[in-house]
Amino acid sequence: MASRRAGRRDRPGAAEPGLSRALALTLASALVWGVAHLATGRRVAGWLLLSLYLLLAAAAGVAGAVLRADLNGLMDLAVRPGLLSGAAGAILLLGLVWVTVVIRSYQLLRPSSLSLGAGTAGAVAVTVLCFAVAVPVSWGAYNTYLARDALTSIFQAGGGDGRKIDAKDPWNGQARVNVLLLGGDAARNRSGVRTDSMTLASINTRTGDTVLLSLPRNLESFPMPPGPARDRFPYGFTGDGAGTPGLLNEVYQYAEDHPDVVPGARKNRRGPELLKATIGGILGQPVDYYILVDMFGFADIIDAMGGVRINIPEPIPYGLRGDVLPAGNRVLKGKEALWYGRSRTNSDDYTRMGRQKCLLAAIAKQADPATVLTSFDKLAAAAKRTISTDIPQELLPAFVTLSGKVKDGARIDSLQFVPPLIHTGNPDFALIRKLTAQAIAEEGRPTPSRSASPTRGRTPGTSPSAKATRPQSKPVSLEATCPR
Repeated sequence: MASRRAGRRDRPGAAEPGLSRALALTLASALVWGVAHLATGRRVAGWLLLSLYLLLAAAAGVAGAVLRADLNGLMDLAVRPGLLSGAAGAILLLGLVWVTVVIRSYQLLRPSSLSLGAGTAGAVAVTVLCFAVAVPVSWGAYNTYLARDALTSIFQAGGGDGRKIDAKDPWNGQARVNVLLLGGDAARNRSGVRTDSMTLASINTRTGDTVLLSLPRNLESFPMPPGPARDRFPYGFTGDGAGTPGLLNEVYQYAEDHPDVVPGARKNRRGPELLKATIGGILGQPVDYYILVDMFGFADIIDAMGGVRINIPEPIPYGLRGDVLPAGNRVLKGKEALWYGRSRTNSDDYTRMGRQKCLLAAIAKQADPATVLTSFDKLAAAAKRTISTDIPQELLPAFVTLSGKVKDGARIDSLQFVPPLIHTGNPDFALIRKLTAQAIAEEGRPTPSRSASPTRGRTPGTSPSAKATRPQSKPVSLEATCPR
């Protein structure tokens, strides 16, 4: 019987499956593995492929549902370089198997005798189908690789210093973690880095409640930490000046230029280490980690996000040609946001500090997962150019969990040590440390200044009345001080 069938198929003019049927079943096999094998009587291979396909689809569906319900869990996985490496490899393997299934399916279904034109058309159609499978798979693997590359470039194992992190107790029993947020002002027309924005974020590791403690760039006469730095400046930092007071924003570059004041620290870590110790002494709080953002590269991150929406209470001069950022609720591009956060025209350093905090808060709120995923390649590249830190890779999952608490309703309060509360030329450091301790102790408690802040509803210093307002000696909510 079998021999008679075979004989009929070999005779000229015998009926054979057409090309259109072969391509249709190949497409069906690309959508559901095993269809072609089952159609050609290869039941064992067909059922194995179909079972594997259904298993993978079910696993993907369950994982997607779980991660949609727990975005923090997704982010937790996304900051583990080892898992990302495995995921990239698994995605590529999946793509290879998928393309192999498509090609093999067509080989099984293709008519044995085709004209040159029909054979070419079939090969082109299958090639296009393979590309349709390979492109999204390659995109997924590529973005997974980009994520791993960005993580390992910005965050080093052990923070680069070999620190050990206990996965069961990542905060090592700390009630708070203190992260120094620095805005670096490097530029082509001058050498070195000036940290014009310096804020200590003191975060409750249980609740996510945060107090932002900001020091002005022009703070003078501050004590240096014990050791070589204090030996050189026993009466306060003077920088490279001949006995003249140095400014706080000069400490970073001074340490980079004078390695002997930070013995043992490597290049590009001397500045952060000395500044962490200096600010820790000023505030009377330990500084655990730092994050430095190049403010000019910061514009690239905002552009990659598609801009940031900010409410501007009053027009702000923009650029060098006399342009203006008009008042109103606007989406600012990178360079516009940079000018918004840095402009001192018709204002001062302290007004600018307030705008910078509102800008950071807006970016944190608007950087949703959809925005991150759709612009991931641009964001990853911009982040590598823009951010440096000593936060260890191993601590990233804990920080992701903590940031989820911050985004899910934790309170963010701000306290700025600016005139007339603190005179920058002759600061009262005992008062600074006292107010810092009070702000942290009072975190989360309702206070009159929080419920009835004179600066409620606008950025501090952006209007004449705000300029005249005496700075608060207690932290005020950013929701109250940033215009909506």
